[in-house]
Amino acid sequence: MDILPFTKPDIDEETIASVIGVLRSGWLTTGPKCHEFESALSLRAGGRPVRVANSATAALEFALRIAGIKSGDEVITTSLSWVATSNVILTVGATPVFVDIDPVTRLIDLNKVEAAITERTRAIIPVDLAGFPVDRDLLYTLAQRYELRVVEDAAQAQGANWKGREIGSFGDLVVFSFHPNKNMTTGEGGCLVMNTEQEARQFEKLRLQGITRCADGTYDCDILGGKANLTDIAAAIGLGQLKSLDCFNLRRRELARQYFVQLTGLPLELPPKDFAQSNWHMFQVLLPNELAERRGELIKHLRDHGIAVGVHYPAIHQTSLYRKLRLSITPLPRTENVAARILTLPLFPAMHEDDIRRVASALGRVIESMCLNGTEA
Repeated sequence: MDILPFTKPDIDEETIASVIGVLRSGWLTTGPKCHEFESALSLRAGGRPVRVANSATAALEFALRIAGIKSGDEVITTSLSWVATSNVILTVGATPVFVDIDPVTRLIDLNKVEAAITERTRAIIPVDLAGFPVDRDLLYTLAQRYELRVVEDAAQAQGANWKGREIGSFGDLVVFSFHPNKNMTTGEGGCLVMNTEQEARQFEKLRLQGITRCADGTYDCDILGGKANLTDIAAAIGLGQLKSLDCFNLRRRELARQYFVQLTGLPLELPPKDFAQSNWHMFQVLLPNELAERRGELIKHLRDHGIAVGVHYPAIHQTSLYRKLRLSITPLPRTENVAARILTLPLFPAMHEDDIRRVASALGRVIESMCLNGTEA
């Protein structure tokens, strides 16, 4: 039986030819294609400085360093995200402070953020889960009131917008991911959208050992950096993907609409019907509470039906590392409930309407069987 994956990148022949061109050029590491990619991303971001890295995780870490976040500081974020969102806070020596989510949007509840702010709070990292944008108006009102930096974890929000303004074209520091499961990819990679060329120069140092090259062929090293530069091979993929991003997102919206039709009547909580702002990076449903503890079993049964699904995400604060850290965590009942029930269904541009019907049918049969007959499905 053919397995329908929950995601799959769409790489066209023109992009493949571009990659071959890079391979034949002899210049494989950071070079002209990376600069071209950064310029194209900057144009998309309204002319703001953009620099690429080999992962969004590196871009998040560098964003915090550029924002001056250090040991002893606190950074407010959500626990319903890929663990990198808070791991980078630990990496720079700061402390993550988790705030519960809104039960409808599943995004950080900005109405609860103010109560979490202390004299040590220096920044907020909101996450645009599944490509649904966090309320930028309320976010920046809070940030300005308390003089906080904002590092937008927009890893999943390529091409999404807030009230018609594309994510990344405004705001403070904005991170995108180009992992293969994102709406556009470079294979692996990410970028940071910044405010000034000074920040961009700092990012360039951080991604390559903290060096500044000198006119006489030598270099100076004045800060501690890492090794996180992107290759021209990856940039060539990214340039091809960026050209198709709007078409990819349009197709995702069309498929998401079909999910709403096909899932009607099933005992699932569906995501918000945002077809104006979201890029529909993922289509996530919440299982009935009575099936939460049996989600792994349900996933196996769906796999038996030829359907691959995902869990995005386990709650960060419930992982072993964060339990060992013994952070002072305010109760997060909504986060824990959603994390226990969330299920990511297949969604990628090459899917067909028949695939949506196939997923919905299999999901309905499995849920019905599990609810009625115990473990058999």
